[in-house]
Amino acid sequence: MKNPLLHPMYFGSISQYAVIAQSDSIIFENEDNYQKQTYRNRTYIYGANGKLLLTIPIKHSGTKDNTKILYRDVRIENEFKWQPLHWKSIESAYRTSPFFEYYEDEIAHLFEKRKDFLLDFNYECTEIICECLQLDVSNTKTANYQKDPENSTDLRMLVNAKKEKVYELSPYIQVFSDKHGFIPNLSILDLLFNEGTNALTYLENQSVF
Repeated sequence: MKNPLLHPMYFGSISQYAVIAQSDSIIFENEDNYQKQTYRNRTYIYGANGKLLLTIPIKHSGTKDNTKILYRDVRIENEFKWQPLHWKSIESAYRTSPFFEYYEDEIAHLFEKRKDFLLDFNYECTEIICECLQLDVSNTKTANYQKDPENSTDLRMLVNAKKEKVYELSPYIQVFSDKHGFIPNLSILDLLFNEGTNALTYLENQSVF
């Protein structure tokens, strides 16, 4: 795929990482406005009761909405102690998965220090996930916003949570699949903890686009 243009996400979806795994280089959108109800500050994991949403709280801008704030300027609301709650949810969901202990330290480290800017944190999450996957893909960041970008494949819509496309992803064994069946396209954490060293091969073999 030619230079896919992507939004950095909070532990992005499996479909997003499939795109990354199948590309020689990627471009991250660094200059767009923040929008609500997207995977910029939310992710889905597989809990004991099924699909579980984790949302990073953000500070309000003082305007009527946050859509006119640049993504890179959005601050995390740390008055709400979201980090220990998110880690507790992740640990509860995946403690019994085959590869949780293998990656636990790397992922837990992301929740141990205060994070101020959402975009910076999402870049950090992406870097750690790529290291865990042993996924070595060159990346650049946009210098300005383009509605219709040239010389890239615009896949920024992958960040949308409300208008999400249904992807035909190959099933794999999940911790609670015996209770709720296979749930596709969750956070990359679900694939990482369940498939481990096979996760990259899985991503490389998915037909997303």
